[in-house]
Amino acid sequence: MTDNIYLPQIGRITGIEEETRGARAIKTFKVEFPNDDGFEHACGQCAMLSIFGRGESMISIASSPLVKEYKQFSIMKMGRVTTAFHDAKIGDLIGIRGPYGNQFPLDDWKGRDLVFIGGGVGLAPIWPVIQTAVAQREDFGKITVFYGARTSSDIMYKADFEKLKESAEVQLSVDAPEEGWQGYTGFVPANLMDKAPSPDSAVAITCGPPIMIKFVIQNLQALGFADEQIYTTIENKMKCGVGKCGRCNMGKDYVCVKGPVYSWAELRSLPQEY
Repeated sequence: MTDNIYLPQIGRITGIEEETRGARAIKTFKVEFPNDDGFEHACGQCAMLSIFGRGESMISIASSPLVKEYKQFSIMKMGRVTTAFHDAKIGDLIGIRGPYGNQFPLDDWKGRDLVFIGGGVGLAPIWPVIQTAVAQREDFGKITVFYGARTSSDIMYKADFEKLKESAEVQLSVDAPEEGWQGYTGFVPANLMDKAPSPDSAVAITCGPPIMIKFVIQNLQALGFADEQIYTTIENKMKCGVGKCGRCNMGKDYVCVKGPVYSWAELRSLPQEY
């Protein structure tokens, strides 16, 4: 592994899963290091991915640190680089460097209930925490996962959710009524209030569209969760990853250096975006 933080390692795409279709389609990529010079990561960290000749983009690592064979990334098609990834094929080589950012303090949460609340592609940054907690199931209390999408076709990780039901309480939702839908109909914050998880000895972890996070936090507070019990990630603010370009600042913080994982007690002191 190189000591040059700006020099990417070579990764090979070994798997591609089409999660959703449409204008903002999502694909999940499995990436291996053919030269066996990969890196370890922690829950909540990101990596800079590049398509040679097209550019690079900071993406959350969506696989558990317990998985050593590959890194997983779920990428929404939004711009030049993400479109290039959606055009990529199995076997293609990409650039990858990292990991960047801090981590969710999972070790500090042992013995507590975990409540995860995700929306859209915002599930990807908290998915490693969910998978790690489930793999270490005896270390935690009740695990509940709320996740919502616009329609059932927009739900990510469908097969993984079915397996997850064996170890956690899964609460899925879609925004509007849909024929054949058996889960909750309505927005994620409303589903959270409907199920009303207890704040007693619990930690809540949320990520999704900023408007969703805003109302999720309000509802968690209404349910009795203290600011110190609520965590989120603002990985969308991560830019260069090393605090050099100056585009990640929120008030006094450079998110690439201090974040992207914050408790609400920490985040509320910064200029508000939620």
